[in-house]
Amino acid sequence: MRLSFCARLVVLMFFFCAVYVAHAEQNRPPNFVFLFCDNLGYGDTQPYGSSLNRTPELIRMAKEGRKFTDFYVPAGVCTPSRASFLTGCYPRRVNMHQSDLMGANRWPMVNRTPPEPSHSAVLWPASAKGLHPEERTIAEALKPSGYTSICIGKWHLGDQPAFLPTEQGFDEFLGIPYSEGMMAHWDDVCPPLPLMHNTEVVEAPVDCNTLTKRYTERSVEFIHQHADKPFFLYLAHAMPGSIPDAFASEDFKGKSKGGPWGDKVEEIDWSTGKILDAINEAGIAEHTFVIWTSDNGAGKLAEGSRGSNLPLKGWGYSTSEAAMRVPCIMWWPGKIPPGTVCSEVVTTMDLLPTFEKLSHGAKPPASSVAETQGEANRVIDGKDIWPLIANEAEAKSPHEAFYYYYMDQLQAVRSGKWKLYLALDQKRTSPVRYVSAPEIELYDLVDDLAETNNVAQEYPEVVARLQELAERAREDLGDRDRPGSGQREAGFVENPTPRLIDEQ
Repeated sequence: MRLSFCARLVVLMFFFCAVYVAHAEQNRPPNFVFLFCDNLGYGDTQPYGSSLNRTPELIRMAKEGRKFTDFYVPAGVCTPSRASFLTGCYPRRVNMHQSDLMGANRWPMVNRTPPEPSHSAVLWPASAKGLHPEERTIAEALKPSGYTSICIGKWHLGDQPAFLPTEQGFDEFLGIPYSEGMMAHWDDVCPPLPLMHNTEVVEAPVDCNTLTKRYTERSVEFIHQHADKPFFLYLAHAMPGSIPDAFASEDFKGKSKGGPWGDKVEEIDWSTGKILDAINEAGIAEHTFVIWTSDNGAGKLAEGSRGSNLPLKGWGYSTSEAAMRVPCIMWWPGKIPPGTVCSEVVTTMDLLPTFEKLSHGAKPPASSVAETQGEANRVIDGKDIWPLIANEAEAKSPHEAFYYYYMDQLQAVRSGKWKLYLALDQKRTSPVRYVSAPEIELYDLVDDLAETNNVAQEYPEVVARLQELAERAREDLGDRDRPGSGQREAGFVENPTPRLIDEQ
């Protein structure tokens, strides 16, 4: 039977529409999901060697995705680490490497003399300082491509209205404005820990036992709400956290072999599985790039350790490998080769230019320069690492050097397999403590991961080369009592106030 002309035209129209829809679907910008743990150790999960904590969802994610062994954050503590991820910059470049005055004497229930500005590595409640609103975040970089962005969880880049996520490119914020350890229960400098929605406090003090579950539920809901258009989900867990309290929901509390810390790790693993399941259920797995990592390594307190950084040497809140090399798994079915491992040096700073390139939106940074909000030539330090993520042949790290800063002080530099600890008369080991470290130390991080054999005397040419790289960093980013030519200002406000529920 012959079709009429009109019938043939309708068939052709349906055919071309189907082709157009398939082409548009294939070329739609990917969704980005960034899962950021707090103080999780390198060895706290099964894909990275834990025999204590059960993390089957991360095992699944690693089998379906790509594990990174040499993935770095540019600071061993939370505020500067988070600033680096969102801006693609070293903390010193954006002046988020240390606090201003700690927020004491800013509300009437507190009676404490604040320390000097250099005596805190992170921002405290009611800090006058925050990430400068003119800095360009990932959320702002993706906005020209039509992305909806949400920040769920710990922010810690300024709790004043001018610095909150909704002023930094995010369409929604649900979470706490700083660390879960900054609560009246632990430190009388702090007000009740607030849970915020956008700019309003909705609960204070928040029940920290419920945070991982509530954050996960909102993340799953957001994924389903925005499955038909590109989105950026930034989930910044408060856990395992900064203090040893057993903050976990009843389904996980007391259930792990790793004690309270393990309970929190296993709930994070559950959360990761729920988010991957939601992506699959929404039918958008082939359009969704998921990254799971930590803001720094596990720390050590007087009462004992929190978590495991093995096989790395050291603890969080320092410039050790354990502080700044973190676990990382990336997942994107059909795009990232499953069950693979990458051992090249990459960093959280690399995610902004990589996301921007993949988003097909605004022109990605060329080399280390980005066009941003009316100001040309704003330097960023991140590089496009998609060739490494996709396991392209011969792909190598784009970083000649990686710099280890502790607050204002450059303490080490890595280039290739070599890590050089600089000789320092006064090496900062905490915001208020210094030790003498006059000996240069050089380690081969490939053959000597635990840094047990100092080979500085055997490779003087390597030492000299890395010292030259260190001097390059000092000129650009600065060092103690030495400003860098490439530094920018942080944001500041007058008369900061704490986020209290009775303000609303």
